[in-house]
Amino acid sequence: MPINYYIFLSLTLFVIGIIGVLTRRNAIIIFMCIELMLNAVNLLLVAFSKMHYVTNVSKVTNAGSDGQLFVFFIMVVAAAEVAVGLSIIVMLFRNTHSVDVNFLNRLKH
Repeated sequence: MPINYYIFLSLTLFVIGIIGVLTRRNAIIIFMCIELMLNAVNLLLVAFSKMHYVTNVSKVTNAGSDGQLFVFFIMVVAAAEVAVGLSIIVMLFRNTHSVDVNFLNRLKH
């Protein structure tokens, strides 16, 4: 499959994530949109790694593993982000009984 399809799909997912972060007020939906953007980047990294592997298959034997290694580290960081982010959202809900991010703006004053 051509790399253009992967680029278009990744760009579409990333734009949906950005629109969700900028337009939504619910903290959980914002959090899911950030994860969607991370997965779009992961898809693009794997696609470029595969493309690089196809072009350099005769030169280096492990040329396709660089992108997958970066994706693995991004997934580890995303798992830690999920743990910390969801705990912050749960504590926010326990204290304010809302997950609206505009309510956090009112807490500053």
